[in-house]
Amino acid sequence: MSKRKYAIVDIETTGGLFKRDRITEIAIVLHDGKSNIEQFSSLVNPERSIPPEISRITGITNEMVQDAPKFYEIAKQVVELLEGAIFVAHNVRFDYTFIKNEFKALGYTFTKRQLCTVKLARKAFPGLTSYSLGNLIRHFDIQVEARHRALDDTLATTELFEQIIQTFDQKDELTLFINQGIKEAQLPKGISIDQLHDLPEEPGVYYFINEHNRVVYIGKAKNIKARIFQHFNKVTAKAAKLYQQVKEISFELTGNELVALLHEAHEIKLRQPEINKALRRTTFPYFLGSYTNESNFTQVEIFKTSDKYLDKARLLHEYSSLKQGRNHLTDLIQTYELCQKQTKCRGLSQHICHCEGNCIVLSGEEHNQAVEDMSLDLRALFERDFFIIDEGREPEERSVILVEEGKYRGYGYISYEDVQYGVEELKEAIKEQLYYPIMNKLIWNYLQDHNPELIYID
Repeated sequence: MSKRKYAIVDIETTGGLFKRDRITEIAIVLHDGKSNIEQFSSLVNPERSIPPEISRITGITNEMVQDAPKFYEIAKQVVELLEGAIFVAHNVRFDYTFIKNEFKALGYTFTKRQLCTVKLARKAFPGLTSYSLGNLIRHFDIQVEARHRALDDTLATTELFEQIIQTFDQKDELTLFINQGIKEAQLPKGISIDQLHDLPEEPGVYYFINEHNRVVYIGKAKNIKARIFQHFNKVTAKAAKLYQQVKEISFELTGNELVALLHEAHEIKLRQPEINKALRRTTFPYFLGSYTNESNFTQVEIFKTSDKYLDKARLLHEYSSLKQGRNHLTDLIQTYELCQKQTKCRGLSQHICHCEGNCIVLSGEEHNQAVEDMSLDLRALFERDFFIIDEGREPEERSVILVEEGKYRGYGYISYEDVQYGVEELKEAIKEQLYYPIMNKLIWNYLQDHNPELIYID
C-alpha cells in the first residue's frame, strides 16, 4: 500500500507517571505497510525498583532487569531503528512520551510523526464496545503468547495495524491521519507539512511572520508542534488570515508553560502583532484600590492612575476604561455584598447595595471582612518577594522567575547546580521585562494548579 516505513513500538514501564516512572522493556517492529522488515526487543534497567503490582501485571521483576542495559546504552540503536520511520503504537501518547522523556534526559530532542492504532481502529472498525488492545486481540483472534510483554504486544499491534490499513481505500486517508487531518492545500504558501512535523514538541512561544518579515501573530503552547497543527486544522476567521499572511514560522523554547505564558504576554505587548486580539492593550488608566477611612471602614474606590492621592490605596485591580471598572465594581458589590456607602465610582448606580448606602445591613466589621475576602480573590499584587524555580529548556537547567515589590519582574535560566547558591546568583540570571497587570494574574493562576519550587526573599 505504501513505501513508507513504520516503527511499531511497545514499552513496559515501572508505572504510568511520565516524570517519575521509567522504561523496563522496549520492542520495535519495522514494517513497510505490507510486512515486517526487522524487529528489536530488550529489557531495560530502569534504575529504580519495579513495584510488585507492576511485576504481577507484566511478569518483569527487579531481578530480570538487574543486568539489563540502561536506556542510554541502547539509545543509539533505538534512534537508528526509528530513523525515517513513522512512530506507531496503541495509545501512542503513552509510549511516545516515555521514550521522548528518556531521550530528553540524555539531552537529545526526539520528534517523530505518529500514528495511534486506537484512533485508526475506531475509524476502520466503528461500533466495537472497546478499542483496548486486549479487546481487539480477542475480537480479531490475534494469537499472543505473553500479554503485557513488549515484543508480544508489539507483534499483536503489528497484526492489528495490517488489518487496519487494508480497510483504507486510498493512501490519502492514512496520510491525513499522519498529518493530523491537514492537507497541504490548507497551509500558507511557503509552509510545508514537513516543516510542521519538524517543530519541537516542547513548551514555548511561536511567531507567525509575513513576507515583509513582520510578526503578525504570537502564541504560546505546552507543545508547539501540536498547537501549530491546530491553527491550520480549523476553519475560522483567524485561520483564514494566517493562511493569507504567514510565510515563515519561528519559535523560542521556554522549558515550561509559565515562562511561555509570561513571555507571550510580553511579546504581544511589545510587538503588537496584527492578528492577536487579546493582551494587546497596554494602558490601564483606572484601578480599583482600598484604604481605611477616618471611620475605620475599608473604603473601596476606583482611581485614575494619574490621581495624586492614589498612593494611599492598596491596588486591587486595573482597568482599561472607566466603564470596565464601573461594571466590575457593580458585580463586586453584588457578589461580596459590600456597603455601597463605602464604594466610590463616578456614574455608579446608588441602588445596588442591600443597605442602599445607609449601612443598615452591614456593620463596619462585616463590610471590612467582605472587602478582605474580595481582595484575596482579586490578588493584584503579591505580599512577599520570591523566585519561582521550574523546569528549564535542558535537563540540567532551571527557569527562574522573579516577583519583587508585589510584581512580576522578569525571568531567566540558571544551571541546576547554581540554584543553591542564593538570592544574588538568582537575580543575576533574571532578564527584566516590562510589567503589565496580566503578568501577576498569569502567575497566580499557574500557582493554583502547579507546585513549582518557591524561594522567598527575606
